[in-house]
Amino acid sequence: MAHKLFIGSLSFSTSTERLRELFAEAGAVESAAVVVDRDTGRSRGFGFVEMATAEEADQAVARFNGHELDGRQLKVELAKGTGTGGGPRRTGGRGERW
Repeated sequence: MAHKLFIGSLSFSTSTERLRELFAEAGAVESAAVVVDRDTGRSRGFGFVEMATAEEADQAVARFNGHELDGRQLKVELAKGTGTGGGPRRTGGRGERW
């Protein structure tokens, strides 16, 4: 089972491949992704990396939290599970009452 990490404060120029290469220094990377805006295709400044084991994930957090990459100081932490963020999205569509 892979262990997902949240990577914050990424430079807009950091690629998914660069992220994968960096975290491979801490162990086996199952997946890596820089999150991009769906309309512009531009990086949103954060991403996710999945490490193969809990030990490698912990090692990656210890090693890369605060590490400088492409001129930015990374924020690396264990990703929170889904369903922990914000409330329902309001779209302003038909039938909604304010």
